Amino acid sequence: MRKRLLFYCQPVLGIGHYIRSRAIVRALSDFDVCFVNGGEIVRGLEMPSEVEVVNLPALKSDAEFQQLQLSKSDFNLDEVKAQRTQQLRATYDRIKPEVVVIELFPFGRRKFDFELLPLLEAIQSPTKVVCSLRDILVSKRQQEQFEQEACTLMNRYFDLLLIHSDPNFQRLEETFPRVPDLTCKVLYTGFVVQSRPLSERKQNDVPTLLVSIGGGRVGHELIDCAIAASGLLTIRHHLHIVTGPHCPNEIFAQLQQRIAQQATISLERFTPDFPALLQQADLSISMAGYNTCMDILSAGVRAILYPFTGNNNQEQTMRARKLEQLGRVRLIQQLDPAQLAEAITQSLQTPVPPVTIDMNGAAATARILSTL
Repeated sequence: MRKRLLFYCQPVLGIGHYIRSRAIVRALSDFDVCFVNGGEIVRGLEMPSEVEVVNLPALKSDAEFQQLQLSKSDFNLDEVKAQRTQQLRATYDRIKPEVVVIELFPFGRRKFDFELLPLLEAIQSPTKVVCSLRDILVSKRQQEQFEQEACTLMNRYFDLLLIHSDPNFQRLEETFPRVPDLTCKVLYTGFVVQSRPLSERKQNDVPTLLVSIGGGRVGHELIDCAIAASGLLTIRHHLHIVTGPHCPNEIFAQLQQRIAQQATISLERFTPDFPALLQQADLSISMAGYNTCMDILSAGVRAILYPFTGNNNQEQTMRARKLEQLGRVRLIQQLDPAQLAEAITQSLQTPVPPVTIDMNGAAATARILSTL
């Protein structure tokens, strides 16, 4: 009989956690998967038809990750929390999974203790509990307390920690030094990448510059700077902008108006096949989220990275610096149209060096979970 797996994912600002989880789920062919989504639904990024999807009443966060917010609800926050807790527990009781995978928690998403701790208390042996974790953790204001609590929860409830990174490039110990204190098994999977483009890179008549900002709730200043830099370039080019599905309507409308008379600039809100766009671009200009960086490496495209640093978040900066040290990307940390135009010109003249990083994380995760 096929094993049953429950996968919990809670995006709060962008879509990166969902995209990485989706890539993993698509590789879990040995399991009957129930995917629990706690964030907003993104049309065009649906799960495979054979995966059961349970959408909890959606919650999101402000840009500073300080407060939970409702996404369209006739109820207040406390009522939605109660509904989610009940629905999550009912889903677990109905599925009776052999494996429960929880993305990020307890290394993040601690504002969701209200529903995850009751779930973890309800899970009994022989069901295995797994944490699915990205490469770099965000530092906390009370770092020592955070590390102790994460260790306590991992050692109490979890059987396995999967780190979706290549340890030769980024080890968890660099942002979580308490790894030796974990009593559960800890394994690296390699980086998780969306399905890789199958088409060959084409030769464009003029260079195509692809500008993107992930989910679209933050990073609009990068788009503004790229449009201004486009006007300063002395080379013929085409600027294609993808704002992300969560870009506010008023900002999208302003961008439409701003580029209405510029034939060399195109704009779209969202594409479900972003890796294919990268495959056909000559240069990517983006922030430095996990999925965007892996898509860039997979597509073999030149890249300029502007890391997100809201709430003193250094995760993207750390990742971008390491890629820059490999000569794979160009890092910018301030936005100036003239400087960006110069960086674009130099990047287009720079060959893309080969980089050997393990990006088979989805398949490795599937193999590990199948043998668990």
